[in-house]
Amino acid sequence: MKVTIVTGGSRGIGAATCLRLAAAGHAVAVGYRSDADAAAAVVDEIAASSGTARAIAVETADAAQVSKLFAEAAEVLGPVTGLVNNAGVGSRIGRFVDLDDEDLRRVVEVNVVGAIFCAREAARRMTSGGAIVNVSSAAATLGSPFEYPHYAASKAALDALTLGLSKELGPSGIRVNTVQPGIIYTDFHGTQSGEAGRPDRLGPGSPLGRAGQPDEVAAAIAWLLSDDASYVTGATIRVAGGR
Repeated sequence: MKVTIVTGGSRGIGAATCLRLAAAGHAVAVGYRSDADAAAAVVDEIAASSGTARAIAVETADAAQVSKLFAEAAEVLGPVTGLVNNAGVGSRIGRFVDLDDEDLRRVVEVNVVGAIFCAREAARRMTSGGAIVNVSSAAATLGSPFEYPHYAASKAALDALTLGLSKELGPSGIRVNTVQPGIIYTDFHGTQSGEAGRPDRLGPGSPLGRAGQPDEVAAAIAWLLSDDASYVTGATIRVAGGR
């Protein structure tokens, strides 16, 4: 059985990914930082469909907690074969010159350092091969001017991480790929960017004329973790409606 850790698995794209992976036969470790009830709801939904899941609290910017996440997942579910590096944070939309120091550090600590901690732990433990999917953002190539260029820069770092790790870990049988979501209907916009209606405002401007749904991103992630993608590494799949 495939055993996959999904960080940020209690909400949005992460929750949709957990559900889709469980339906595909993965045992899923639902990583979450603070919303235990939301993580438990994901686990309960998976269990209701006869799937296997465990909610595990983790602060991904803390290397010791990341190590504990992987150890607990392996103990309860079995040897870890997959990682979805999905945990991420943003900050309020605003001018770059007004960027708060604390917001900047938090974005870099979670989106970059935390993702690296998780990928490193996965590489250490996937001694029989496996797959890592880094959840980046279309912002990595668009830059997000006048909104959050520091967030875009943090996601561009994930793209570079994918490229380097795909080459270094490929000989060990570990595939590493990226998914770049565009504007997706999640609570990220309300709780972090400060504009809950952002998908409705920007979605119609995409070539497909709408914002995306979490499960549309989860589908790409699940494919990259599947045997159908066995010859795919170092790739970036953009799920952004044409942006």
